[in-house]
Amino acid sequence: MTETLHIIGGGMAGSEAAWQAANMGVKVVIHEMRPKVETFAHQTGNLGEMVCSNSFRSDDDEQNAVGLLHWEMRAANGLIMQTADKHRLPAGGALAVDREPFAESVTAALKSHPNISVEYGEITELPTEGHWIIATGPLTSAGLGAAIQAETGADSLAFFDAIAPIVYTESVNMDVAWFQSRYDKGETEEEQKAYLNCPMTEEQYEAFIDALLAADKTEFHEGETAGYFDGCLPIEVMADRGRETLRFGPMKPVGLTNPHDPESRPHAVVQLRHDNSLGTLMNIVGFQTKMKYGAQTEVFKMIPGLENASFARLGGIHRNTFINSPTLLDDQMRMKSKPHIRFAGQITGVEGYVESAAMGLLAGRLAAAEILGQPMETAPLNTAMGALVHHITGGAEAKTFQPMNVNFGLFQPVEGLKGGRRGRKDRYKAYTDRAKAEWQVWLDTQESSVKV
Repeated sequence: MTETLHIIGGGMAGSEAAWQAANMGVKVVIHEMRPKVETFAHQTGNLGEMVCSNSFRSDDDEQNAVGLLHWEMRAANGLIMQTADKHRLPAGGALAVDREPFAESVTAALKSHPNISVEYGEITELPTEGHWIIATGPLTSAGLGAAIQAETGADSLAFFDAIAPIVYTESVNMDVAWFQSRYDKGETEEEQKAYLNCPMTEEQYEAFIDALLAADKTEFHEGETAGYFDGCLPIEVMADRGRETLRFGPMKPVGLTNPHDPESRPHAVVQLRHDNSLGTLMNIVGFQTKMKYGAQTEVFKMIPGLENASFARLGGIHRNTFINSPTLLDDQMRMKSKPHIRFAGQITGVEGYVESAAMGLLAGRLAAAEILGQPMETAPLNTAMGALVHHITGGAEAKTFQPMNVNFGLFQPVEGLKGGRRGRKDRYKAYTDRAKAEWQVWLDTQESSVKV
């Protein structure tokens, strides 16, 4: 077997795809344009760099679809999950990582693999032959984006991701703030105190909302529209939808007791989460923003406890492009018009680090099996991986297709279980039990026919 798998993009999806294919015995070349060609959001040339958040979200594999996806990726020897576990930070029931060592470890693992090589430089045309995976993510270069658009004949789809700011921990006023995870969630004291909380009175909250709405915002280029993904809304967009929206979102005051004033319940709470293992950096949870830099410092210093905050990074905004996968891709994630090309990651219309890496894992395995002459079926529909890929390659309505996180709404119902909120716990456990069993069978079937 002399055929090589070429992967464009070294983010979450491209890194995971390369790892999976290489472990199946296929030679892989990763084509990464950074650092030769920079992007707005990336800071380094490392593979697997995290740019928006340092969280892989819930790690609960019995009651949460994201946690189930974690489980499936771990069972498949996933590089992203292995590395995330290695660089894990306290985050209650979530999986958060120290982002710089994480990316460095991903890069080292891939570069040291005997079947993987990395070539740096931009690819601006669709390849005409060979085996390829395009995993260029939300910041696909203009040249390649134009080539994809020319091939598909469709208008480009885009939304805007906003990046949350990062604060130096030492600059937070601990006479006001305190460490506590909501409902003291977590197995250890460290997990139960994974979040730093800044409380607001009603008067402070109302003043904050006024300032947020009045602040100078980043302007879009002519002809661009802000079709935001609901899972990553800038806080000012949420506030514009209603003054109470933030209190029922990232600033909800539930499950917390202020040790500085235990008798009073905060009207709202801003939470910060560790962004590195040293504990010197904290990112403001859910505070993606498109405010201009000067406005950010003024508005965020209105938050009690952050009045003297020093920022390691302010928020930002960038365009995020994705293809209309239900129209363009088959169930093997191949481009219908050019089946030697697969797509993976956020460009397919999944949202989030975990989902992107999962689609890379699947695309890498499918591509490698095809190269080895042992084509395999895509992931079972009742697994988290299968539910997600089915959604983007045919389950979603093409006319209204938008980026999607994995969620139990994508799963087939389990017969005989009660619907509604009261039956949710049993229903979710049934989903995850069924998924784990079917995922393991799928993996075992692969490994009996293809060396993995």
